Amino acid sequence: MLFGLDGVEIGLIIVFLTLFAAILSGFPVAFAIGGAGVISFAIIAALDSAGLLVHQAIDSGSQAYRDLVASGVKEDTISKFRYPDLPRFAEHLFPQGWETAMDRNLAFIVNRVNERVIAGASIETLLAVLMFVMMGIVLERSKIADDLLKTMARVFGPLPGGLAVSIVVVGAFLAASTGIVGATVVTMGLLALPTMLRNNYSPELATGVIAASGTLGQIIPPSIVIVLLGTLAGDLYSTAQEARAQSLGCTDALTYLGKPAVVSVGTLFQAALLPGILLAVLYAAYAFGYAMLNPHKAPPVMSEGAVGEPVTRGEAFTWYLGVPLLLIVAMIGFGQVNMVGSQSTVVSSFSDSGQNASLRTNVGEQCKAAMIDLHGQSAWDAAVAQQAEIDAAGGVDAGHKLDAEEMAVALQAKIDNAAPIGTGIAIIAVFFGIVLAWGRATSPMSDPVPLYIGALGIVLGLIVDILFIGPTTSAGMTVVLMAVPWAIMLYGCAFAAKRMATNDLIRVVFPPLVLIVAVLGSILGGITNPTPAAALGAAGAIMLAAYRKLGEQEQSPKIILWSTLAVVVMILVGVNFDLRVTTEGAGFENWAAFVVAQIAYLYALFGLLFACWVLFKAGVLTPAVRETAKVTSMVFTILVASQLLNLVVISFGGEHYIQQFLQSFDNEHKVFLVVMLVLFVLGFVLDFLEIIYIVVPIVGPVIYGGSFDPKWVTIMIAVNLQTSFLTPPFGFALFYLRGVAPAAVTTGHIYRGVIPFVLIQVAGLALLWFAPGIVTIIPDLIPN
Repeated sequence: MLFGLDGVEIGLIIVFLTLFAAILSGFPVAFAIGGAGVISFAIIAALDSAGLLVHQAIDSGSQAYRDLVASGVKEDTISKFRYPDLPRFAEHLFPQGWETAMDRNLAFIVNRVNERVIAGASIETLLAVLMFVMMGIVLERSKIADDLLKTMARVFGPLPGGLAVSIVVVGAFLAASTGIVGATVVTMGLLALPTMLRNNYSPELATGVIAASGTLGQIIPPSIVIVLLGTLAGDLYSTAQEARAQSLGCTDALTYLGKPAVVSVGTLFQAALLPGILLAVLYAAYAFGYAMLNPHKAPPVMSEGAVGEPVTRGEAFTWYLGVPLLLIVAMIGFGQVNMVGSQSTVVSSFSDSGQNASLRTNVGEQCKAAMIDLHGQSAWDAAVAQQAEIDAAGGVDAGHKLDAEEMAVALQAKIDNAAPIGTGIAIIAVFFGIVLAWGRATSPMSDPVPLYIGALGIVLGLIVDILFIGPTTSAGMTVVLMAVPWAIMLYGCAFAAKRMATNDLIRVVFPPLVLIVAVLGSILGGITNPTPAAALGAAGAIMLAAYRKLGEQEQSPKIILWSTLAVVVMILVGVNFDLRVTTEGAGFENWAAFVVAQIAYLYALFGLLFACWVLFKAGVLTPAVRETAKVTSMVFTILVASQLLNLVVISFGGEHYIQQFLQSFDNEHKVFLVVMLVLFVLGFVLDFLEIIYIVVPIVGPVIYGGSFDPKWVTIMIAVNLQTSFLTPPFGFALFYLRGVAPAAVTTGHIYRGVIPFVLIQVAGLALLWFAPGIVTIIPDLIPN
């Protein structure tokens, strides 16, 4: 054997050395990966043909091997790592010749590209990448970061380390709205770094906090990393759990797990929310603690102007926090006692089907033992008891079509159980109540009478809902009855909006915050999947950027505002009215709602096209579209090229070899720890895209084939990959910052500055390791 190493080990070394050399060559990464696959295959094939690469394979015909199998050990678990004393024999790395391996690779690459890029099940989710990139680039070019940095600096500047804390806050905000690491780091480096240095901030702290905060876009949703990793993780988890179930004697993963083996990108967005916020809090806490220990290196900076009218602490607490919190708690409390809830009278024409047992119990002994080991004896006994009750009752009721009498009874039950206040009207009341409270908070010295009138409209609307609107009231009649209370409410809210516009913090934060809530809320709430939400985000970003551009040009933004209102009207009409006008029995109300929704749609479309025209004339849209095409093309080209490199590794048994090594550990925690360490080390020299598409598919079948929660595994990998932007010498955030930093800031300053934040990343990973509930609590509370 060459150098005393197995031929597979040498092949893996050749592949990764070739990959590193190709990346360092300066060629675009996508082409470097594909080229590394071709070149490494050629080198391995030449060495194998020369007899220099020899693989020591286990002799499956030996007596020792047969005795091991006869003892009950499964053949697919036998490897030289677990049983090093088994007889082995030498064979070529390509037993059937490199020509056969090359033919197989060429055939497989077509299938891989078709499955994962062109026509696979994940292609719809991958389309979200395009629109999230578009959303981020448009918002970045609308200079939203400029206003955010200036405003947050005035808010947090007077605190010790306040400028650094403001950088973290802006980084988290931009992560949730743009998610583009390079743009965020460059923007904050250009705007904030000179200011921090002028105010005697330590260059290490300034550069470290900017680089680290810029990478929050990799973990805070909507994150492109999570979209790419989630589409891959879903396939790996499903396949690995199917293989695991069958190896334990069960027919499929659903039988063994008691639930489908699926993990969606939407669920991963939910799981990533708290870890992302946790990292931002840790960054801010470090900056504040550093300033407290080294006040001369992060001094307070007095703001040049106030963000709005002076407000006492009591007034700020009451109106900014107390009243909104009271409204939200009141709505939740009323919901618990059925004062607020659904008033729907929709009745299914079929009865509910019976409930199956919590676990399938009609399984073999081997599967039964495995299920008891996984779920516990008590869960198995409960499932057996449930199945016995079902069998005694004649089996599971499949449901039946309800007759007229049963439909009437079901309808009456819906009416009797309906809450006095509808959920939609309660949400409207709470939202506009918060608007009125914030309007009062921003200008306490202004006349409060218009706001009190608006609050009276909210109360009047709730009274009308309780007294005159019931489950059987049509949507049209509801609008008529609520017209006067809502008009009074909107009168007060108009005054509140004008007052809020005088507060720089609200004026800067509120528009992108609405966009973030709309995009993330629709995903995290399970209303839609990431692709439509990304489309909404891209369209909203274009309209927001056009609104800001019209303001800069001192032109009226009324078309954009009315278009936004049209979108709201279109959604509200679509939710509350039946727009199926072609069905039998569609009356005037349905047609009127359809016409209103159609007019709102056409005006919203006109507003979007107008926004595109504004940005096109301003020279914003063309470079944004061009940059979106470049980034998206790079991502998908890397996806295709990485498939070729993966197939090269598979062709000489490298993937199987690595998986056998990982499976030789008896403890799956050790396996995952080894994988996390390898990913952390690779982050020093590889970008997150290469790790996702080259390394994760190799180790995925092992780490996703255990008992770990797939959401936790995926988020742990995502947080780990975030460090690849910060770790020297090839951390991309470091390169971005080095390119825009003043000459006084050296590369040594940047490297020393990021070290504490890399350690914070490791501490965050450790916290998620020992407290996985941080990842799983939101998906458990909000089933997707």
